[in-house]
Amino acid sequence: MKLRVDRDILAEAVTWTARSVPARPPVPVLAGVRLEAAGSTLVLSSFDYEVSAHCEIAAEVEEEGVVLVSGRLLADIAKALPSKPVDLRLEGTKMAVTCGSSHFSLAAMAADDYPALPTMPPIAGTIDAHDLAQAVAQVSIAASRDDTLPLLTSVQMEVEGSSLVLMATDRYRLALREMTWSPAQELSTSALLKARTLSDVAKSLTSSGEVTLALTDSSASSSLIGFEAGGRRTTSLLTDGDYPPVRRLFPETTTIHATVGREELIAAVRRVSLVADRSTPIHMSFTEGSLELDAGQGDDAQASEQLVAHLDGEEITTAFNPTYLLDGLGALTQPYVRLDFTHASKPAVLTGVESIGGQEDESFRYLIMPIRFGA
Repeated sequence: MKLRVDRDILAEAVTWTARSVPARPPVPVLAGVRLEAAGSTLVLSSFDYEVSAHCEIAAEVEEEGVVLVSGRLLADIAKALPSKPVDLRLEGTKMAVTCGSSHFSLAAMAADDYPALPTMPPIAGTIDAHDLAQAVAQVSIAASRDDTLPLLTSVQMEVEGSSLVLMATDRYRLALREMTWSPAQELSTSALLKARTLSDVAKSLTSSGEVTLALTDSSASSSLIGFEAGGRRTTSLLTDGDYPPVRRLFPETTTIHATVGREELIAAVRRVSLVADRSTPIHMSFTEGSLELDAGQGDDAQASEQLVAHLDGEEITTAFNPTYLLDGLGALTQPYVRLDFTHASKPAVLTGVESIGGQEDESFRYLIMPIRFGA
């Protein structure tokens, strides 16, 4: 194998392909990235039996061939090279990397022992890359980080015609985002995908205008989901199991509605929560025209702050985990946040609004459980 490729293109492609390479692979070859030169294309691929990555970039190929080298090492080298064309050449059991006056030699692994990448499921449709990235960022914050609960570390994706819904929960908050997409066929299905994997995919494919989603109908036995955009393709195994029926946690009706400036509330919560540790809630007291925040008690440090707020309904005092509250506020994009309550001890629902008294945007809803006083 012998070829020349642009340094920036190579660095970006290797970094993206090697992102899923395990730090401690169960099999040595899984630490590698497979490079195949053919025609005028260099194909890079990686696979850890759960997530696969396939990337194609343009290259001046002089001799076709295949080589398997350490993915993380090649990524580090590619990013450190000077801004000049890069020459890759297979020399026996080594791959030589030359860029200007820089020379590297990487040990080649047995490419024949590398597992074949899984086949992409049937194309289900396309979705705007920016919309997907925003939706995933909004929802994934609510996914659990506890790997002993694999269902809750995943994001539930529901497809029904042109409607696509993402939701995640860790039992203390629930995020749900509804969006439209362009299905290639009439489809009704659901899929569970690890939040970390989905977040990584959404971030890495935002440079393209549209992302192709490959997904099978729920009646099929396939357990794969695939994404493709801009010469990059990735697949992932789906999480087994049935997601809990969390939609019913959203109340059908609410009687208390409070609207506050989002940026002002974020800043105030950050300041007041400086005296609150992980187990200490931040109290919120809503009265007509005012919201009072306070944290800390007894002989410990204390803080309080008052904001302007519009209240529709009876006065209410409740308390939340400040980190969870900030996550929800940060996921909204509108200038105001509306908090809907049924009772101080019941979950609150956060939605974004453009103005006081304006129509709330229910395409994204964030439900947060209150903390009992004294808990």
